[in-house]
Amino acid sequence: MTPAPLAARLSVPGGPLFFPVTAYGPDGSVDLDTYRTHVRRGVEAGAAAVFACCGTGEFHALTPEEYEACVRVAVEAAAGRVPVVAGAGYGTALAVRYARLAEGAGADGLLAMPPYLVLAGQEGLLRHYREIAAATALPVIVYQRDNAVFTPDTVVELARTDGVIGLKDGLGDLDLMQRIVSAVRTEVPGDFLYFNGLPTAEQTQLAYRAIGVTLYSSAVFCFAPEIALAFYDALEAGDDATVGRLLDGFYRPFVELRAQGRGYAVALVKAGVRLRGLDVGEVRPPLHEPSEDHVKQLAEVIERGYMLLEKEPEDTK
Repeated sequence: MTPAPLAARLSVPGGPLFFPVTAYGPDGSVDLDTYRTHVRRGVEAGAAAVFACCGTGEFHALTPEEYEACVRVAVEAAAGRVPVVAGAGYGTALAVRYARLAEGAGADGLLAMPPYLVLAGQEGLLRHYREIAAATALPVIVYQRDNAVFTPDTVVELARTDGVIGLKDGLGDLDLMQRIVSAVRTEVPGDFLYFNGLPTAEQTQLAYRAIGVTLYSSAVFCFAPEIALAFYDALEAGDDATVGRLLDGFYRPFVELRAQGRGYAVALVKAGVRLRGLDVGEVRPPLHEPSEDHVKQLAEVIERGYMLLEKEPEDTK
C-alpha cells in the first residue's frame, strides 16, 4: 500500500481519476504486459489515482485469479506514485473474497459495486457494505447505481461505518444527491468523499460540482489523457470558455456516439485505446465490439478533440 491514507490522497487529487481497461491478448486471455503499459502510461500522463478492475476494466468478466493478477500489476505499475483502488462486487461472500484478494495484491482501497442481480432493501444493502468494509483494512468507496440506490439516511449510516470513506454516484439523480450530501454533512461531520461516476462524467460534472461533488471518474483519460487533463484543469481554474469548447466539440459528440450501442461505455473506450496505438484487445462477452462505422466516427471525434486543444478560445467565436 502507498503510505498516505486513501481519503486524504483523494481529497486533493490534482488530476482525473483513471479507470483503465483490462487488456486481452489475441487468444482472449489477460495480457498483463500490455495492461502494465496502459496503467503506467496513465500514471505518467497525470492520473491522480488508478481504479483497477472496475466497470471500465470489465470486473464482471474476470476470474478471481485474473482479477488478483491485474490488481497486483496495477499496484506495481503505479509504484506508489498514486493510490490504486480495486473493484469488488457480486454477492456478499464473493465481494469479501475479492476484497481480500485486492488487499493481498497491495491495493490501497476498494470500490464496492452493486450486489449481483437482487433488489435488496436498505437494511440488507447496509449490511452488505458493512460486511465488505469489515473484511479487510482497506477503505471502501460505495458505488450507487442500478440496484444499489440509497436513501440519505442509509448513506448517513454508511458514513458512520468504519472503513467506508465515500460514495460514488452512477445514478444521476441530483435531487437525491443533494439530499444525501446535506444529510451526511448535518449528521456526520467530517470529510466523506463524493464522486460523479456517470459514464463520461465530464458531461455532467458542472452540475455535480454545483452541489459539492468535485471528484469524478474519467473513462476518456484511458485513450485521450491530454483532453481529459485539459478539461480537468479548465474546470479547476474556472476557465468556462475551454470547458464549454471541449463539452461542445468533443464530449457531447462522444456521448452521443456512446449512446448508439449497449455496452459502449466500455467497448467504445477500449476501441479508443486501440485507436491511440495500444492493442488492448476486444471486450469479452456479453459485451460486443463497436461497428466499423462507429469506430470510424470515434476516430473523427478524437481527432476533433485534439484539434480543440490547439485552438485559443477566441478562435471558436
